[in-house]
Amino acid sequence: MKPETIALHGAYDTDPTTKSVAVPIYQTVAYSFDSAEHAASLFNLEAPGYRYSRINNPTTAVLERRMAMLEGGVDALAVSSGQTALYYAVLTVTEAGRNIVSVPQLYGTTHTLFSHVLPKFGITTRFARSDQAADLAGLIDENTRAIFCESVGNPAGNVCDLAAIAEVAHRAGVPLIVDNTVATPILLRPIDFGADIVLHSLTKFLGGHGTTMGGIIVDGGRFPWTAQAARFPMLTQPDPSYHGLVYTDHYGPSAFVGRTRSVYLRTTGAVLPALSAFLLLQGIETVALRVERHVDNARRVAQFLRDDARVESVAYAGFPESPYYQLVQKYLGGRACSLLTFAIRGGYEAGIRFYDALRLFKRLVNLGDAKSLACHPASTTHRQMSAQEQRLAGVGPETIRLSVGIEHIDDILADLDQALAAAVRG
Repeated sequence: MKPETIALHGAYDTDPTTKSVAVPIYQTVAYSFDSAEHAASLFNLEAPGYRYSRINNPTTAVLERRMAMLEGGVDALAVSSGQTALYYAVLTVTEAGRNIVSVPQLYGTTHTLFSHVLPKFGITTRFARSDQAADLAGLIDENTRAIFCESVGNPAGNVCDLAAIAEVAHRAGVPLIVDNTVATPILLRPIDFGADIVLHSLTKFLGGHGTTMGGIIVDGGRFPWTAQAARFPMLTQPDPSYHGLVYTDHYGPSAFVGRTRSVYLRTTGAVLPALSAFLLLQGIETVALRVERHVDNARRVAQFLRDDARVESVAYAGFPESPYYQLVQKYLGGRACSLLTFAIRGGYEAGIRFYDALRLFKRLVNLGDAKSLACHPASTTHRQMSAQEQRLAGVGPETIRLSVGIEHIDDILADLDQALAAAVRG
């Protein structure tokens, strides 16, 4: 099936008991066992089924399988937020004394996790000077356990050369973990270009309506964990916390997600509620249509801003002069994403006047909503970063980030125009 069809039908036909066409909400904590033997087989992972909703749930399972299908992976794990997905994914392949290598263009909270939280667990992050594969390659050593990037950076809007970065990762014997939140599988499937693990904040475009938080980890199923057994004993050697289970033996290609569910979701419990899974499935059903409108509106907005004398600069990967234009053609099918940044003539003060004058655009820190959203990253999402770190991430004190929604383009442009007028009059 094509992505548009998977989004509606993937991993579910009708409920076998009631024939419900909509995915049922299994609002239950636990599941009855047929016998002691049945319970033991479930806990030993010898039989398929459900035992406790901290580990798996039938509603959430549909979401997981549907997202795996959309991304071209073999399995997926849904969790409470995008940040949880990132945290669990890194923990699954690292341990104290190890490191990961990352591009510098990151969401602010991701940078905080890498710079300030993980080091307390003995896990460090080496930030490259740029998103270029060669810069990442130079930071890898014998203790590196993964390379990380955002396929399309938030808020920088940079597009990573995934095939080149994947080649660097695999040559070093480590997986490439990609946050694909901004692009969505409608525009880009990183696994097709060599990524091993794909993450999403389902809160954003996939949910699409600013109502429900969630995250997901998709396992590409291609990384040769056993060939790199010395680097990844947590996957290839018996786990004493789970009666000696060897994840690569038991789960095969989906060993990564299998371990993440068995170790981190089971023991730390950042669970996605069944109702949230249901609501996110509703959003996924229309994501292809919404992304089409998002992309078209963003192109019109970028052109409007570039042609306006009140605007100093526009960072939009869809412009031919953008350094990422060719990568947009290669990875996004020529469709630049609907996240863009710009700066107003007059600097920081003019930018604040513009921001405060917006009427249609909502001033908040989410993105990917059906509604148009605006953010001042330096004072919000990237506030914890130094000025130098902000610049490397594509954020200046004057930067305004727009997540262009699906309203009528005339109304979007009218709001931008009146806010620019207010900024200049100020």
